[in-house]
Amino acid sequence: MPRSGLRNRINLATSIAALCLFISQASCKPNRNDNRIVVASAGKITSLDPAQANTFHTLQLISALGDTLYKIDVNGELKPNLAKDIPKISENGLTISIPLREDVLFHDGTRFNSLAMAFSLKRFMRIGTLSYIIGGRISSIETPEPYLIRLKLSRPSSSIIGLLTSINLTPISPKAYERHTDKFLNRKFIGTGPYQLTTFRSQHQRLTPFPLYWNKSPRNSGIDFISLSNSTSLFGALQSGEIDVLLSNSIDEDQRRSLNKMANEGLIREGAGAAMEIGYITLRSNIYPLNQKIVREALLHSLDREQISERVSYGLREPLRAIVPPSLSHKSNSPWPTYDPQTAKKLMQEAGYCETKKLTLPLTYRSNVPADKLLALTWKAQIKRDLSDCLNLKLDGVESTTIYRQLGEGAFQAVILDWRGAYPDPEAYLSPLLSCNKSKEMVCEEGEAAISGSFWTTPFMEREIRLSDELRGPNRKKKLNEIEQSAAKGAAYLPVWLVKPRAWAQNHLAKPEFNGSGQLLLESLRQIK
Repeated sequence: MPRSGLRNRINLATSIAALCLFISQASCKPNRNDNRIVVASAGKITSLDPAQANTFHTLQLISALGDTLYKIDVNGELKPNLAKDIPKISENGLTISIPLREDVLFHDGTRFNSLAMAFSLKRFMRIGTLSYIIGGRISSIETPEPYLIRLKLSRPSSSIIGLLTSINLTPISPKAYERHTDKFLNRKFIGTGPYQLTTFRSQHQRLTPFPLYWNKSPRNSGIDFISLSNSTSLFGALQSGEIDVLLSNSIDEDQRRSLNKMANEGLIREGAGAAMEIGYITLRSNIYPLNQKIVREALLHSLDREQISERVSYGLREPLRAIVPPSLSHKSNSPWPTYDPQTAKKLMQEAGYCETKKLTLPLTYRSNVPADKLLALTWKAQIKRDLSDCLNLKLDGVESTTIYRQLGEGAFQAVILDWRGAYPDPEAYLSPLLSCNKSKEMVCEEGEAAISGSFWTTPFMEREIRLSDELRGPNRKKKLNEIEQSAAKGAAYLPVWLVKPRAWAQNHLAKPEFNGSGQLLLESLRQIK
């Protein structure tokens, strides 16, 4: 047996043994009589504090333990959740009044009201690690009535309504967090959701239905949410029946394809959510050689997305020529150029390369994200085929946490990344990549564009982003499209594909369902006869 195969079997056996311990049952097979569901994913959870949460795994879990003021349904429509009705916006756009439900309890018995909501919002504004989400838009919070909260804005904001669906703004119990108003509470979560947390370990969280939940009760008797070490372990655990549901993050593309095929053959059930995650490449625009716009433009023309989608994901990742998901732009907006190797070569020649001079460009990929390496290898092969006398990619795999830590320091000339907006609005994609507080000509010195690693901006980019957030209706859509077109011309980002979240379930369960924000509805998981 090849050593790699032996390692895979050892990893699988080790992970399944750990799983047996996690679910604490007499046998390794889950006991179907108790109607509990075992859901597996990759990636440890180190903190359940919504002010700190930023991974898919953590946000997925918090979405079952808490509620947001509003939610996005499967049709993309805004629906009241903890709010009792749609928000009322003043004529000048600077005051938002939100009536709250009066029948909601936190898991510790504390009543949800305007004071609790204000406590949660103010706490996030003080210590939230994703400060760009609010971005100074909320100047003050008022609680004129027990079940009415008012947000005073520093400027009119169209995206503020979408912001109110963000899992990071999930309300938490003021009583439970009274000693953590200025610091994180990592191993507990006291919210208002359909489940309450009864066990927390970094690789295992047990959820039990909250008996006093204000809305419909979960359709199962609880969830064991577990993490396994790698894709082989996850895939094997689903095949062997040791887990009930598998989430798609961190699954190798070959195994994703196999799962999709198994679902098409009726062996398992597959559910897919709204495509809210984009995959892209950041090009550092403030140093040689990528400070030459013409070189960045050549790179934009060198990428064959259709071939990459087919070879890397077998067509399961949709080619993308935008940095805002199409479902949020409400039209087929594709401002980035298509694959055109002749134009790419012409641009490289104009930049002084090809024939006697070849550019070697470092491309960094996340070594722990399976699709990244395949993308890097495929693009490298395309360039070798089309531009071998002009350009060569030098690949370097780096663990993702290291990349995220060093990105804003300008450590990478070209790096493969992905992004999922914190709430379903174009601003949640444009602002984190393009906003800039301090710039010099076309270089961002301080702001999200610098933190993102591109360092690209225009003298009026920040003003345009703010203006778009003050507009509404068709005027706002037009301005957002103009901003994205400007970003495409700047050529500091290279969008690659669009990713749908997927989940696969055993046939004794109903098909997994997602909400409009791309979260798996754990409360809808159920056994069927």
